[in-house]
This record gives sequence, C-alpha cells and structure tokens, in this order.
Amino acid sequence: MKPTGTHNYFVYILTNKNKTVLYVGVTEDLKERLYYHQNPISEHNRIPFTTKYACYYLVYFERFEDVSQAIDREKQIKKWSRTKKESLINATNPEWRFLNDEI
Repeated sequence: MKPTGTHNYFVYILTNKNKTVLYVGVTEDLKERLYYHQNPISEHNRIPFTTKYACYYLVYFERFEDVSQAIDREKQIKKWSRTKKESLINATNPEWRFLNDEI
C-alpha cells in the first residue's frame, strides 16, 4: 500500500490524428494505459473504441491523489458537450499538441 499523498490517478482525453474524436478515461498509470490504447488486447472479439476510432493521442490530463475524485471527474467530463471538452483542452493545450512523449 502506498503512503498517503503518493497515489496518482489520471483523468485523460485522447483524440485521433485529425482531432475529430475525443475519448475520456481514468487510470492509475497513464504511461501504461497509453501503451495499451495503442496495443489493445481484444476481448470477446470486440474492437475497443480507441482502436476503432484511432484515438491514441493524449491532448489533456489531470492528476488526482484520490481515486474517487478522479472517477467523479471522469464522469463529469464524459457528460460534457464536445465544445466544453474542447475548452478544457484549449485552457492548457491550445495547440492540441500530442503529449504522449511527455509522459
């Protein structure tokens, strides 16, 4: 068990190369999750959303120490309109640079 204050949970937004699709997720290990989005293991012959729409490019993330706060934030963002999600991304990444290599 990690000591208090050392937990890391991430809410993140991925997009495709043309920036036409947005995917919101939550994870404890962002670098590992990015790898699995790019190298998915198909379950029950189902193609994952991020594979189907080629959403591999990280454009936004937030870090949390509490998992319940991260999950609540993910749910909140998922309910937002595309315009509101774009505003969130633009606030910290106005050029929509792909941040994968910075993680």
